[in-house]
Amino acid sequence: MNAVFAGAQRLRDRSRHAAPQVFDLIREKIVSLDLAPGTVLSRPELQASFGLSATPIRDALLRLQEEGLVDIFPQSATVVSRIDLAAARQAQFLRRAVEQEVVRTLALSPDRALIARLQAFVAEQGIFAEQGDFARLSASDEAFHRALCEAADVPDLWDLIRRRSGHIDRLRRLHLPVEGKARQIVADHRRIVAALADGEQAAAQEALRDHLSKSIALGDEIRARWPAYFA
Repeated sequence: MNAVFAGAQRLRDRSRHAAPQVFDLIREKIVSLDLAPGTVLSRPELQASFGLSATPIRDALLRLQEEGLVDIFPQSATVVSRIDLAAARQAQFLRRAVEQEVVRTLALSPDRALIARLQAFVAEQGIFAEQGDFARLSASDEAFHRALCEAADVPDLWDLIRRRSGHIDRLRRLHLPVEGKARQIVADHRRIVAALADGEQAAAQEALRDHLSKSIALGDEIRARWPAYFA
């Protein structure tokens, strides 16, 4: 596990208030599957890796537990949770409901600056997809959807989605390396942006709905391929 957190000592804040940074770093490693489901997280090792006391490590792990990303067994162990398809489906339902209303709102009055920003995301995503750089593609994908929510003036709803998305995000990471999936993400985003630019509310919602439905529709197939990763 120490190798996973190489460079963790570069934390900006090494006080007991470092918990949010620790949380973000561990969460990123879990969602990217660098820390696979079932991995035991040793608190002493985490303290050594981050150069921190027990308190911020404990606080970060408690937040991860709240998001369903770790299971904490008192006086025993903390383990990266396995992917729960039921939780993934609920998160997908929430996200689809919120983002369909977001794109409907944005299509009512197309913002050229926003369209240009979204097109820039799509352009870089095309490069990452061709390079097979799934980490940077995933980061740009998240930034794309966050930008939609911020433009619709509902950034808190994006934060809510993110807190509920740990299971579906890991399902997507398992799906991402499948041939054609990365290019499909780029094509889907391009279709969403085109509909927004044209002020086509129904087309934007349809494109968004189709985009967000692909990985969860293959949930059982992905679970059959990676059974040890699922609850």
